[in-house]
Amino acid sequence: MSDRVVAVLARPNPALAPGLVDAMLTDVIDVVTDTELVDPAIVVAAGYDGVTWPNIETVAVGPDPTIAELLLAIDAPHATAVAAVVGDVPDLPVLLIGKLFSALAGPRGAAVAACPAVDGSLVAVAAMWPLSGWLRDAVIRLDDPGALDAMRSAAPLVELSVGPGWRRIRREADLARLDPGLEGWEATRAYLTQ
Repeated sequence: MSDRVVAVLARPNPALAPGLVDAMLTDVIDVVTDTELVDPAIVVAAGYDGVTWPNIETVAVGPDPTIAELLLAIDAPHATAVAAVVGDVPDLPVLLIGKLFSALAGPRGAAVAACPAVDGSLVAVAAMWPLSGWLRDAVIRLDDPGALDAMRSAAPLVELSVGPGWRRIRREADLARLDPGLEGWEATRAYLTQ
C-alpha cells in the first residue's frame, strides 16, 4: 500500500459519445495503475453509469464536485498525498503524474500541485494530506475554464506549484489533438477505429 493515492474522475460528457467517454476513462485508469508508488482510485460523479472497475476503490460524489470534494472523497487514511485526474486525457504521460508528486516533496515542497489544460481548466491536482485550508474552502472545479487562475488567486504564493500542461478531449474537435505516434491510449484508439 502506497502513501500516495491518485483518483480518476469518472463523469458523463454530453458533448461526446458515451462509448468514447468510457474508452478514454479506461485509458486514464491504465495510466494511473501503471504509475509507480501510487494506489489508484475512481471517483464517480453522479450521472455516470459507464464502465466499472471492481478491483479499484470507487467512491461517489455529486454531479459537479469541487477539487476539495474530489480529494476529500478519497478514502485514504494512510495517504500523505492525494491527487485527482480528469478522465478525458487518454494519452496523458505517466511522467506528468510523477511531476505533481515531485512538486510536493521535500521540506520546500508545495502544498498543492496542478497540471493545467490548454483551455485554462485543469488536467490534475495533487495535494498534501490533510488538505490546506485554502484548498478546502476554494470553490474551484477541474472543468472550470478559469480553474488555474482561481487556484493562483486562492493559494498563498509558496503553496501552489504549476507544472507542465496537457490537452483534454472535451469535444469532438479535440480528437485531432491526439498524437498517433504516442504510445498508450489503446482503448481510445480501438474505439475511434471501429
